[in-house]
Amino acid sequence: MIKISPVLESYLDHHTDQEPEILGRLRVETFQSTTQPHMISGEYQGRLLSILSKILAPKTILELGTFTGYATLCLAEGLSEDGKIITIDKNDELEYLCRKYFDESEFSSKIDFRVNDAKIELETIQNNTIDLAFIDADKESYPYYFEKVLQLLRPGGAMLVDNVLWYGKVMLEEEDKKDPSTQILKDFNEMVTQDNRVESIILPIRDGITLIRKK
Repeated sequence: MIKISPVLESYLDHHTDQEPEILGRLRVETFQSTTQPHMISGEYQGRLLSILSKILAPKTILELGTFTGYATLCLAEGLSEDGKIITIDKNDELEYLCRKYFDESEFSSKIDFRVNDAKIELETIQNNTIDLAFIDADKESYPYYFEKVLQLLRPGGAMLVDNVLWYGKVMLEEEDKKDPSTQILKDFNEMVTQDNRVESIILPIRDGITLIRKK
């Protein structure tokens, strides 16, 4: 994650809306029950996902990479009355934890949780039907996910892509030789910047989120 000063972090936390109670419990259980709890979106990023979703009021959200479902519930907060969120993850070991909180939440009927390979599930979704997408899955597949999700996204729809700063490694010359994911993300960031089908901006929040709008 990109380091910020404790003073700034404290100030940001104090001046950002607090997470709902159910998300607080999910966050705690994620840290208690998983080996990589840092993968959770967390409070600050979660409030960003929530407010962006509320601004867009999407009818259909697509999420690639569910983990324990924290970001799923944040995104669901902005769904239109008849909206749904399709969230996909192939890790069945955490399915129980996701479903526990999904079933308890007020969005239980709006969450379509699919435990499968995302590349298989993406083929079942029609083009131009997604209003908002959040990509936070295996980094080596980011170029594929971008192209496929762009087809599914309606014109004017938005895509969020997580971890694009990759602990700051994408800014260092030699890191790509040590970590293959670094080179993939470097190439991905350059690809998005040069793509005239979209508008994009990298937000330096946590590990970096690219906000993309399909023209």
